[in-house]
Amino acid sequence: MHLLEQAAVFLLTAVLLVPLFQRLKLGAVLGYLGAGMLIGPWGLGMVGDVQATLQFAEFGVVLLLFLVGLELQPSRLWVLRRPVFGLGGAQVLATGVALFALAFALGFEWQAALVAGFGLAMSSTALVLASLAERKQLTTRHGREAFAVLLFQDLSVIPLLALLPLLSDSGVHAGGWPSAAKALAVIAAVIAASRLFVRPALKAVASYGGREVFTAAALLLVVGAALIMERIGLSPSLGAFLAGVLLADSEFRHELEADIEPFKGLLLGLFFIAVGMSANLALVWNRPLTVFGLAAGLMLVKSALMYAIARIGGAPNDTAQRLAGAISQGGEFAFVLFAAAGALGIFEAGTAQLLVMVVTVSMLLSPPLFELHDRFLNRWLERHNAPEFDSITGPGNPVIIAGYGRVGQIVSRILRMCGVPFTALEVSYQQVDFVRRFGNKVYYGDASRLELLEAAKTGEAKLFVLAIDDVEASVKTAEIVRKHFPNVPILARARNRVHLFRLRDLGVKLIWRETFSASLDMARHTLVSLGFGIAASERAVNLFKQHDEERLDAQYAVQHDEAQLIQTSKEAAAQLQELFEADGLQPLPGFPQPVAAATRRE
Repeated sequence: MHLLEQAAVFLLTAVLLVPLFQRLKLGAVLGYLGAGMLIGPWGLGMVGDVQATLQFAEFGVVLLLFLVGLELQPSRLWVLRRPVFGLGGAQVLATGVALFALAFALGFEWQAALVAGFGLAMSSTALVLASLAERKQLTTRHGREAFAVLLFQDLSVIPLLALLPLLSDSGVHAGGWPSAAKALAVIAAVIAASRLFVRPALKAVASYGGREVFTAAALLLVVGAALIMERIGLSPSLGAFLAGVLLADSEFRHELEADIEPFKGLLLGLFFIAVGMSANLALVWNRPLTVFGLAAGLMLVKSALMYAIARIGGAPNDTAQRLAGAISQGGEFAFVLFAAAGALGIFEAGTAQLLVMVVTVSMLLSPPLFELHDRFLNRWLERHNAPEFDSITGPGNPVIIAGYGRVGQIVSRILRMCGVPFTALEVSYQQVDFVRRFGNKVYYGDASRLELLEAAKTGEAKLFVLAIDDVEASVKTAEIVRKHFPNVPILARARNRVHLFRLRDLGVKLIWRETFSASLDMARHTLVSLGFGIAASERAVNLFKQHDEERLDAQYAVQHDEAQLIQTSKEAAAQLQELFEADGLQPLPGFPQPVAAATRRE
């Protein structure tokens, strides 16, 4: 197949499958692997030369490790030293040794068992972080600890890649440990050279060359470091990682990231496509019990060890369970290690293919199992760990605040400052415990439950502040309050227009869009900073606010008619431009027509 035809096939399958896999919450990595399986020799057979593709695409791994190095600022690593090197180190060491012992017991040579054990100890950084982000769990304790473990795994790949040539027959014949001493000397020389020559050279290029020249210099830096390591028998990725670490604290860090990222993304995607092409799908067809059994065993061993390590480290039961479930699968760096080990002869071809399929299946199984575990654990915690709702006694207060997050806390602090008593209700007992540590009085309970509202004397309140973040819970609470306490005014917070419309349908009239006022204030300061003048800026913002509120009323009337809604938006944009022109609000000299541009985008 012609080179351009191959490129078209790669791009087409990636464009079709990667968004589909992301839509299914399986991640881009599995999308690329699926694309490779589809077009490879075991699929449709559209591309046959897997090794040539893999050899070219390995440069994507080199660029990835360069960017990993750029992220490892010494100051940042020092702050995270305990979870990264403590928890992460324990996970990699315990899991790697356990899987090494199992592989050795199954008849692997010790070199192959070592690579298999520590390669399978890695988890998928892309898959785990994406799953945690989708569930808004990155800032939770198990989210932070999962990030620390994954960071140490990424770091541990570097010495593993460096050791591969020494574990192969060629590495042993080349001198073994004397070669390692030689490698350390070369690494020290690279560090010294980077301080003396690389940074000054980058400064010169940045000063006298264009953007494209700086990009070329960045790529030359990565390629040069990789070639040096390759010439002394070490992994090219080690050189790229080292170059990244040495520039992590430099003034060029962010510009280098921006220049390298596009190349890394495309080539790394091509690498995973090539891995998918090399995946022997006949193994799954001919030996399904072996592949799925090994994948299930891998996930069970990793999750059990991670749970034990987390509990020994003092993590609560639910945190340890979530952490264990999050990192139970194999990871994309295993593909890198196994491909390199296969090329060096450490693995037989069939062994490498089997391990790649085991990791792939574990990654495919991870998102649905993670989701099921998360739901089961949440229900279990609700039944066993969640305390009973607080009982509310005593006289009622003039203000009831439902939801004690960002908005509810600000409202309550101002009320307390003015001496206005209130009753705050919050359905998250973790949030209640956190707030109570600071001396704030808040009741744990579901504000949508009628008995709790009655206990809080809602019927005697002068105002009901609806500050619940979750849209469905907010609407449900508003419905209960309007039905049973119709004389109590509701002041509601809305996340967006749709939320506002639903609250209006229930008869709630006093509604604040949570980002609207802050956005207007920011726009006012933006105009002043551009020299529009305070009075003109104030007038422009007020005019926009008035127009937007009128448009909101018009859109509410036709919210269920999509054609009318679109037409109303177009008409409103044209009207707003006419209002600005009629009011005499002209752009500053040298600026484009900002109002027209803004309304067209809207």
